[in-house]
Amino acid sequence: MARPVQPTDPEAERAQGRVALWLDPSDLAWLSRRCDCPEGASEELLDRCARIRFRAAAALHKAGLKDDASAN
Repeated sequence: MARPVQPTDPEAERAQGRVALWLDPSDLAWLSRRCDCPEGASEELLDRCARIRFRAAAALHKAGLKDDASAN
């Protein structure tokens, strides 16, 4: 069962240079598993990809939803 999601503080997010992005849970699940980094990618690119995948999975977790591997 999904738990109530605490709203994000827009001012705190803006202060960190971030913006809101709302996606369907199935899109977040897909994004949390996706990595198209080419072989030999730089550490910077690999780190960015890992951060995006982590944040997608964290958003699902915060909403009390599972990262359903069948949601492609």
